[in-house]
Amino acid sequence: MTDTLSPSRELILLLQEIEQRSRRRAENQPTQAEQQNLWEGILFTAAGVPAVAPLDEVTEILNYPAAVTRVPGAKHWLLGIANIRGNLLPVIDLQVFLGSKPIIRGKRSRILVIDIDGVRAGLLVGGVQGLRHFTEGQRTAVPGVAGEIETYVRGAFTLEGEVRLVLSMKGLAESSDFQVAAA
Repeated sequence: MTDTLSPSRELILLLQEIEQRSRRRAENQPTQAEQQNLWEGILFTAAGVPAVAPLDEVTEILNYPAAVTRVPGAKHWLLGIANIRGNLLPVIDLQVFLGSKPIIRGKRSRILVIDIDGVRAGLLVGGVQGLRHFTEGQRTAVPGVAGEIETYVRGAFTLEGEVRLVLSMKGLAESSDFQVAAA
């Protein structure tokens, strides 16, 4: 008698192993009631600070547009205007707006598009780390924050031992400093 299994028996054992792994992972997933209490956000970094934007305040995430036209007489944080599918979109370097150094555009650079109460803009960020769900247990106190970013912080969550500030896109859009781009 040989020690090898028949191909069909190997397949059955493999499927059973996959089922067991799936069941173990499902045990760690939140229940439907818990899922309703999750807060969703988009992870990124702004002015050197790990941040998260409320998912319901970001309408789209884009690569940096191929063409951005400078606007004469605009503040230094307004990079220009881009044509996105036939719509003009002001592109703003979020870090410069928040009083930090300009973002060096690269492959990971992204534009967070916001459209809040008629204020439509694209916010250049150094990169987006993804979408995350946070539980109430991950909510934490806002640490001391210095600079312009403090104006737009609306809370904080802990993720993998790191505090992520909730950066309000709505607060940004409602800001008179943000709405007036003329120098």
